[in-house]
Amino acid sequence: MSFDKKNSFFLMLFFVFLFFSITITFAQKKKLTYEQVYQRGKPRLADQLPRIQGWLDDNHYLESRTDSDEKDAKTKLMKVNAQTGEESVYFDYDIYKDILPKGFSLRSSSTRTKDYSVFIFYRKNDLYYFSTETEEFKRLTANSVPEKNPKLSPDGKLLAFTRDHNLFAIELETGLEHQLTNDGSDVVYNGWASWVYYEEILGRRSRYAAFWWSPNSEKIAFLRFDDSNVPEFPLYRADGVHGELEIARYPKPGDPNPDVKLCVVHLKENKTVWVETKGDSKQYIAWPFWTPDSKKLFFQWMTRGQDNIKIYSANPENGKITEIYEEIQPAWIEWFENIHFLKNGKGFIFRSDKDGWSHLYYFDMAGYLKAQLTKGDWSVRGIELVDEKNGVIYFRRTLGNSLETHLYQVNFKGKNLKRLTKIEGNHRCQVSPGGSYFIDTYSNIFQPSKINLYYKDGELIRNLGDSKSAIMDEYDLGKVELFTIPSGDGYDLPAIWTLPPDFDESKKYPVIFRIYGGPASGTVSNSFQRMSGHFLAQNGIIVMSVDHRGSGHFGKKGVALMFRNLGKWEMNDYIIAVEWLRKKPFVDSTKIGITGGSYGGYATCMALTAAADYFTHGIASSSVTDWKLYDSIYTERYMDTPEENPDGYEYGSAMTHAEKYKGTLLITHGTMDDNVHMQNTIQFIDKLTNLNKDFELMLYPNARHGIGFPKRNHIYRESVQFWFKHFLGKELEIN
Repeated sequence: MSFDKKNSFFLMLFFVFLFFSITITFAQKKKLTYEQVYQRGKPRLADQLPRIQGWLDDNHYLESRTDSDEKDAKTKLMKVNAQTGEESVYFDYDIYKDILPKGFSLRSSSTRTKDYSVFIFYRKNDLYYFSTETEEFKRLTANSVPEKNPKLSPDGKLLAFTRDHNLFAIELETGLEHQLTNDGSDVVYNGWASWVYYEEILGRRSRYAAFWWSPNSEKIAFLRFDDSNVPEFPLYRADGVHGELEIARYPKPGDPNPDVKLCVVHLKENKTVWVETKGDSKQYIAWPFWTPDSKKLFFQWMTRGQDNIKIYSANPENGKITEIYEEIQPAWIEWFENIHFLKNGKGFIFRSDKDGWSHLYYFDMAGYLKAQLTKGDWSVRGIELVDEKNGVIYFRRTLGNSLETHLYQVNFKGKNLKRLTKIEGNHRCQVSPGGSYFIDTYSNIFQPSKINLYYKDGELIRNLGDSKSAIMDEYDLGKVELFTIPSGDGYDLPAIWTLPPDFDESKKYPVIFRIYGGPASGTVSNSFQRMSGHFLAQNGIIVMSVDHRGSGHFGKKGVALMFRNLGKWEMNDYIIAVEWLRKKPFVDSTKIGITGGSYGGYATCMALTAAADYFTHGIASSSVTDWKLYDSIYTERYMDTPEENPDGYEYGSAMTHAEKYKGTLLITHGTMDDNVHMQNTIQFIDKLTNLNKDFELMLYPNARHGIGFPKRNHIYRESVQFWFKHFLGKELEIN
């Protein structure tokens, strides 16, 4: 063989070897394990993002850093120059370690001042104080009854809290305690929210706190709740020999609500002023906002029907009120949770969806409209910064397809609307106090969460963090696609699915719908998808989400279709999605699953009953099964009362359609669920057993709404095993 022929032969062998090496490498891409996805097993595919704590000033942001290489992890708060990246230690949590008593750590404090000079601790039902300036540590309370929701005054000199449903304040320098109310009881709560207000109006982030310091630290506004007429509901804990009964005040649709009053306490004068409101259960009072000068207290009033809202201004000196704004809608109205007051009495800005989409409005202090700042078939998601000096408002809004959220700015006249985030996806931004920079956390279906730092005009300064690990590309993840499904009547339903990595149109695949389904609560967006979906896809299951017309993508017009009709449009549009799937040659129409929790559990129960000809399998967790069994505020907002809307309640109950059930349903519930009572599941399975229907049931003792650890490990495993068993015909293997 000649030299040239030998070279050609070896060259050919080289390319053949290279081809097979590449082929084998591609074929041997790694698969996710159950432990990685559901038990935080290693190796992790996602890196931890920097813990940005917000802006210190217009030129510096704060980042929390923990040195985890040492046995005793140390945490520092770093001050970082946005322009240069130069950093220095702003606050060291561990330098006071030897000063604090054993068991106390600044990192585990209950609250602190903004400048990190005062820390408050809660331990064994009592409150403790520590000053980083004087290094003084002292105990503030010594009671068998716990203090709750400690809140420092804006000047850091006083601490307010509730105890035994009364409101208190302590002078931190002297330790002198002031009891501000004295009629707290098992049914009267001062500064502590009644359950239904906590859940449906103030929100879980409030942790039941219902009091608000004035900016000048001289006054506290609080709500007083009287639950005397609210029906009791029993929750049973089966521990020990005799068990334990927990009684909750829980109003169901049509029941009496708590009577609520608004009060202002003047600490210097030791004076209490009641705001002039009726305070009965036929109205709602919530969301007080102090003006920057502390001279006025704005609050919101709403009818029980939740279709008429008013903003009042109260004089804290005498309780007199003046109506500032009124809004009436044919369906329902949302609370104005974020009213931004301008300095020097120049007015206020808030969001309303009264024109069919959520937009920004600018009013003067008397309630006269100065400008509608945003308009169009898209929604404002939230205000990020109001830059009064430059007359600019920074806010997040959806794009035309509503699957993405971006940072925009507009001036106080509603002009010069400008988009600042350019990369496709969903963005959460923190704008510096002077508007010079913004930190952007975003993701899309191709990119896991990433953090970038930008100038105010959207020019990139540098990347701050990327959660995509170096090994993620070694794994054979599924293909994620966004698309729409035509409804036939003008609503193109947003949808997203994760296809198996080795997807083959000639094969048949089962499908799981992951949904929530509540009003204005869409789940489809251009965001990176959860690894649990990729795990199921790797095992041969298409994982899918579809949003119905009332999920928020079509503005208030779409959402309002659900008024008095919960269950109707969800099933209508989910059925349309299944009909669309059935036309795909690669879909196994005998295995169409659906799963969700809370409202998603309700939608799952309805899908396996009212839409039983379309959905074959489901997992329903913590489900509402009949709207007469859920709380008054949420249910009446969308359904009115059972007396006003008997047909809507009848159709919207899974019990009504139980006779149609013919699939396979796993029902799970926590026995101490104080939100969606297990009563819902008990009545549903009572109906199913009377009809001699087969189903699977898993109860979690003492669990509340949402199953926490360690039981969450069990519900994860049971859920995945359910799909493996019924869709794949095999057992889940766990190492």
